[in-house]
Amino acid sequence: MDYVMRAARADEWTQVRQLRLDALKDPAAPVAFLESYEEAVAKPDAFWQERAAAAAEDGGGRVRQFVAESPEGVWVGSVTVLVESPEDDVRFGEAAAVDQAHLVGVFVRPEVRGTGVTDALFREAVAWAWSLSSPRLERVRLYVHEKNPRAAAFYRRFGFVPSGQRIPAPGDRGELELEYVLGREG
Repeated sequence: MDYVMRAARADEWTQVRQLRLDALKDPAAPVAFLESYEEAVAKPDAFWQERAAAAAEDGGGRVRQFVAESPEGVWVGSVTVLVESPEDDVRFGEAAAVDQAHLVGVFVRPEVRGTGVTDALFREAVAWAWSLSSPRLERVRLYVHEKNPRAAAFYRRFGFVPSGQRIPAPGDRGELELEYVLGREG
């Protein structure tokens, strides 16, 4: 695999925007993301610039976006890590019970799925989460829609386990988001 896994940089906001728009065109997007293509494409450049800056390698430490980059400089995948603490605002139905990382925005282009890119992105994201010392994170979590078995299978294979926590999926269609967690070893 010749892809480089690295943190995105603030000046790469156009790539951040384009990869997100491409992700929202994926057939799994309605159950994988909390926004539509139409909502995302309508956002001004300033939104994308702020989003990229906040999640960049020098963005401050509570958010980090990791990308998989081809030898030609094409971004083929991404995952974003949010650091959550019990004193933070409520996300996904309830406040964090412990200091934790939350993986969101997972996307790998169809043509590189099954090549190890997703594994490499997750290793990078989880390693960064475990490297933090203030706060020292107890676990990494993510949510997966109950109708996204491909993603759930990957998460289980990577070592995430269902926590039993279930929350209503956005849109009030009677569907659920299932929490998966990866505990800190040692």
